[in-house]
Amino acid sequence: MTTSSHSKSKLFLAAAVAGASLLTAGCAGRSGGDDLKNTAYVARDVESLYAEAKRRLDRGSPVMAAALFDEVERQHPYSPWARRAQLMSAFSYYVAADYNKAIQSSQRFLSIHPGNKDAPYAYYLIALSYYEQISDVQRDQKITEQALTALNEVNRRFPTTQYASDARLKIDLVQDHLAGKEMEIGRYYERSGRWIAAQIRFQNVVENFQTTSHAAEALYRLTETSLALGVPAEAVKYTAVLGANYPGSKWYDKAYDLVEKHAAGTTAS
Repeated sequence: MTTSSHSKSKLFLAAAVAGASLLTAGCAGRSGGDDLKNTAYVARDVESLYAEAKRRLDRGSPVMAAALFDEVERQHPYSPWARRAQLMSAFSYYVAADYNKAIQSSQRFLSIHPGNKDAPYAYYLIALSYYEQISDVQRDQKITEQALTALNEVNRRFPTTQYASDARLKIDLVQDHLAGKEMEIGRYYERSGRWIAAQIRFQNVVENFQTTSHAAEALYRLTETSLALGVPAEAVKYTAVLGANYPGSKWYDKAYDLVEKHAAGTTAS
C-alpha cells in the first residue's frame, strides 16, 4: 500500500508487540546497512543474545535483528525466550519489508504454538504482510485476495481484539481495491464492445462489493451495457436501483438521461 499506510502499520505493530509482552521498543524502519556476514553465531547465553537482537532492531537493523532472533531459537529451543524470539523475528522481517519471511515466521509460530496468547498477533502480522504487498489495480490481484482472506481470518477468530478492529478498517479498503479492479476490467470490455463480459464484471461489483465507492458507477455501467445489448427494460431497472440508493449522484443523473433518450416509456423488467 502507500508509504503512509506502511508507516502507520509499523507503528501499530510496534505497539501491539509491546502489548503482547514481547519486550520490544518501537521499530526504527528499514535498514539497508545490515551485514549478516559480520554476525558471529557463537554460543552465548539466551538473555544476552536476545538483548543484542533487540538492540539491533531498536537501532534500525531489522535484517540483522531477525537473524539474531532466529539464533535465539536455534541455540535455546526449549527456553521461554525462544517463543518470544520467533515472533520478534517475524516482526523484524516485517519492518525490513521482507514480507514473505514475515509470513513464514508467523505461520511457523502458529504451527508450534496454535493456542498461545500471542496467536492473535501472529495472525495479524500475516494479514499485514499481505496487505503491504497490495499493488495498484493495473496488476494481478492475487495478493489483494490473500490479504482479504487473512484480514477476515483475524476478524473471525479474534473479533473483540485491537487487531480485529484494525483489520475491519483494512477489509473495507481491500474490498474497494478489488472492486476497482473489477471496474477497470469491465470498462475495458465495454470499450471493446464485449457487452456481456462487461456486464459480468459490473454485476460482480453490485452483488459482492455493494458497500464500496464503485457500486454506483457499476449500476450506471449496467444501464449502458443493457441498452447496448438491446434490453431497455433491464436498463430501466438498474436506473431505478440507482435512483433509490444514490438519488443525488452524478451516476444516477447520467443513467436517467440515457434511459430518457433511449428507453422512454419502457417498464422495468
